[in-house]
Amino acid sequence: MKFDLSPIDIVNDISKEEFEKNYLNARKPLIIKNMSKTWPAYDKWNLDYMKSVVGDRTVPLYDSSKADPSKPINASAAEMKFADYVELIRNTPTDLRIFLFDPIKQAPKLLDDYRAPKELMGGFLDSYPNMFFGGKGSVTFLHYDIDLAHIFHTHFNGRKHVILFENKWKERLYQIPYATYALEDYDVEKPDFNKFPALQGVKGVEAFLEHGDTLFMPTGYWHWMKYLDGSFSISLRAWDKSLAVKVKSLYNLTLQRKFDDFMKANFKEKYMTWKEKLAIKRANRALVSQQPC
Repeated sequence: MKFDLSPIDIVNDISKEEFEKNYLNARKPLIIKNMSKTWPAYDKWNLDYMKSVVGDRTVPLYDSSKADPSKPINASAAEMKFADYVELIRNTPTDLRIFLFDPIKQAPKLLDDYRAPKELMGGFLDSYPNMFFGGKGSVTFLHYDIDLAHIFHTHFNGRKHVILFENKWKERLYQIPYATYALEDYDVEKPDFNKFPALQGVKGVEAFLEHGDTLFMPTGYWHWMKYLDGSFSISLRAWDKSLAVKVKSLYNLTLQRKFDDFMKANFKEKYMTWKEKLAIKRANRALVSQQPC
């Protein structure tokens, strides 16, 4: 059993007018093949190069185990020297990933290797964008980004499987209340519709990113990613023009996050169990009412 998935649109190049009309304003994902080919990073960025510039740093590692309710959502599973991690993912399948690590801040010369696509839109946020690394077979759990930014996600050194869903499907995806991630008990690649019936009929899009491909993910899109090779990506984030989106982003980052952290710290397993039961209840209710219409 699989989700009802369509391929993400792919272009080699695109004009600002076409991008704004068909993808930015329409909130539709897109893959741009040639964007990074003008960057020095296209030829330079591989595992050896990253190892040479930040190999001596100790980095936090994350695995695919279900979140511990007694710990923060971004609690790491282990630590390792970055150079050792590169050697691990080069030849060995592993579920260990790196995120919330900023090699560009550690090695500012990397800033010269890429360009934000300001010819397509404005509002780019990060002086030092985060990068993401994963070993073959590692998976990024299904979630959407808490700040609701648009994302240009460029992949390097291998392949990555990507599945996206519009935010309107959030309840059918069993969104955990007061959070931006889904119930972690189902396999996005092969969902069990008997055990999780609300998933049946959910529509999404998918793609397989290769070296240099840039994925545009509009604000609020749910994404699941699987590294098919030891590889890495960089995400360039930009604000949406909508005031409503900015207000929702501020709410997510302040009131919602603080409330959720307080409840987890004080009620731990009891609070998480309640949230998971509520996610299932809401998903079943959405299924019965055939939401989204």
